[in-house]
Amino acid sequence: MTSHLPVVGPVEVGPIAHGGHCVARHEGRVIFVRHSLPGERVLVQLTDTSQDRFWRGDAVEVLTASDDRVPVRCPIAGPGLCGGCDFQHVDLAGQRRLKAAVVSEQLRRLAKLEWHGEVEEVVGAATAEGLGWRTRMRYHADASGHAALRVHRSNQLVALPPQGCPISDPQTPRVTGQNWPSGAEVLVASAPSGTALLVDGQLRAGTADLVERAAGRDWVVSADGFWQVHPQAAETLVGAVLSGIEPRPGETAFDLYSGVGLFTGALADAGCEVWSVESNRAAVSCAGRNLADVADRVHLSAARVEGRLAALPKRIDLVVLDPPRAGAGRVVISAMLRRHPRALAYVACDPAALARDLATADGLGYHLTSLRAFDLFPMTHHIECVAILQP
Repeated sequence: MTSHLPVVGPVEVGPIAHGGHCVARHEGRVIFVRHSLPGERVLVQLTDTSQDRFWRGDAVEVLTASDDRVPVRCPIAGPGLCGGCDFQHVDLAGQRRLKAAVVSEQLRRLAKLEWHGEVEEVVGAATAEGLGWRTRMRYHADASGHAALRVHRSNQLVALPPQGCPISDPQTPRVTGQNWPSGAEVLVASAPSGTALLVDGQLRAGTADLVERAAGRDWVVSADGFWQVHPQAAETLVGAVLSGIEPRPGETAFDLYSGVGLFTGALADAGCEVWSVESNRAAVSCAGRNLADVADRVHLSAARVEGRLAALPKRIDLVVLDPPRAGAGRVVISAMLRRHPRALAYVACDPAALARDLATADGLGYHLTSLRAFDLFPMTHHIECVAILQP
């Protein structure tokens, strides 16, 4: 993919920023540069100059390389190509340092909190090199019928190489070497129970329901429903939440944005009575099947969290939040903390949204007592955090 915009530089690359790019300056102008690393000297192909305050670009030639730079493992990872892997050019340990720097900067800037922790590596036998971990993939068929992925910040498509996407679980159904209907969405998923392939929402192979295993339970999940895409993620996050809030038998708890009931089940198994809220009705239906054995202490609601708040108990011991990327927001955070829980666990996939919600909580008298960050999305800028708040 070529750009009609000019190449500028050399520029000196500054610190990492949230979103998978670094901050650089050229003739006084801020440029967010992808495919670069702090301390490098690069030439930048501009890709977007529509903003007054900053431009965007890709490092297309590295004149002075960082010690953390490594060869990319995928032929469609790089400037103007697939937008999925921001950090293919970075050593795995370097990726975790970059992600830690982003979490630290977001907390400092948006919540006035200091955090100097490390991002924890999460690997299994098949994912030790940061590849082969993604158990759910969504592709788009290009005009030639080839399975493809999108260019960064674009609807343009890049066809997969013959070997497929290297971060996808090799157990997912193969999508290369086949002719798909032009424009179709092709979704593949794998789980311990088997695999699924859907084209434009219609099951073409495998089973519509998959069974995952985590926290001592089996979990039925729709093939096109939400489940953490790293095979060790669910177990890792449940462990972090439980060790952070230490649920006790007889306590009451909320699990908001509860999906198919992962945290609800873990809390119920610890002896808590749990109120669970999730807007996706298919997920709630799965949760009912998954938690039938603890139905006497689990209350499931298919509703938007904001709309359900008034109907929930006015006092509570524990809260678990696992909101979407935009975060829980002031209304939900305030409603939870007015119930005076002794602890709240916040599972966050976006450090900026987490920081904003932590700032709200801090203003209401609840402070961050621990934060763990996990590298559940190697080769990308994404990161998962578990924050524990207490009064």
